[in-house]
Amino acid sequence: MKKIILVIAFLTIFNSKTIYAADLPDCNEGINRAVFSFNMTVDKYFFKPIAEVYNVLPVEIRVGINNALINIDSTLSVPNQILQGNFSEAAISVSRFAINSSVGILGLFDPATALGIEKTNREDFGQTLAVWGVDHGCYAVAPFLGPISPRDAVGRILGVYGDYFYMVSAGDRTAFGENLGDTVYWATKGTEITNFRSQNIKSSENLEKNSLDLYSAYKSLYLQRRENLVKNVKRSESQYGASDEEWKKIK
Repeated sequence: MKKIILVIAFLTIFNSKTIYAADLPDCNEGINRAVFSFNMTVDKYFFKPIAEVYNVLPVEIRVGINNALINIDSTLSVPNQILQGNFSEAAISVSRFAINSSVGILGLFDPATALGIEKTNREDFGQTLAVWGVDHGCYAVAPFLGPISPRDAVGRILGVYGDYFYMVSAGDRTAFGENLGDTVYWATKGTEITNFRSQNIKSSENLEKNSLDLYSAYKSLYLQRRENLVKNVKRSESQYGASDEEWKKIK
């Protein structure tokens, strides 16, 4: 019920005209730049050092963790694939989840790909709202979370309460029986952030060295990525983590 109320409220605030990245207003650029600077400082002294330590782990362990995170992520993709009318992709995602969760030992291995069942596009509630015609709204930068828009912010909230993994790990006990505990859910999310950051250390360093305006560079990358995800232009391995070839290069 909470999810339905949030969606209805959001749809009443924004009309259905599509706003593309090039036209997206930066309504509070001064504040956004200050928050961006804060986030970069936090990243420099907290997230990046943790990611660098994480990269010391053997690549086989990191591949297993990456596979498991991809597997868990499908619990969010499936309902959104259904809501977007991508029933064939939803069926594939369910098949992959069933195979990798069992034969693949909780997703640590990826036998589904070996069987020819390829990864589908990652979907979230922000993408679903976009498919339904909801605008981005004004571009924003949130503390710790980074680039975001009102549409994607609502999508993230729905992504917690509409995620089956959240329900079985930290959700309502009366509705879903004994859960695994909040610690399991948030530890998984923390690992997801660390995993993603560890794979993008070199690319972020190159961006910092080569960008005249780092704020604008990150804004452009975020908006382009969100547009590509919404349009399903082409599935990028960066949606999930490094590809098999990229893993060979990660030290």
